[in-house]
Amino acid sequence: MKKIKVLAVAAMFALTTIPTIANAKTDNNQQETPVNTQENKYRASLLVNRLIEIDKMEKSGMDASTKKQIRKEVKSIDKELKRLSSGGGVYISLGAIIIILLLLIILL
Repeated sequence: MKKIKVLAVAAMFALTTIPTIANAKTDNNQQETPVNTQENKYRASLLVNRLIEIDKMEKSGMDASTKKQIRKEVKSIDKELKRLSSGGGVYISLGAIIIILLLLIILL
């Protein structure tokens, strides 16, 4: 019973320190924003401006085919914004971290 309590305390400690370690910067001299990111930000700002323009349009006087084209354009802009904003990182849920920790504790 005592061993389980110790393992539970160790798991809680590990879960509270993981976010702190993940947010720590490793090297302040590294260039954080490569040129590609600046281009992506510029492209994203252009797309957002286009979405704002579309939102301000008077759509009541448009025919159905024009509205359909605008919907397609908005969908394609949304997809491109998602592609530009995704960091390509791997996200692990809290449940997955707990399962991994439990497996490590059991196996080791």
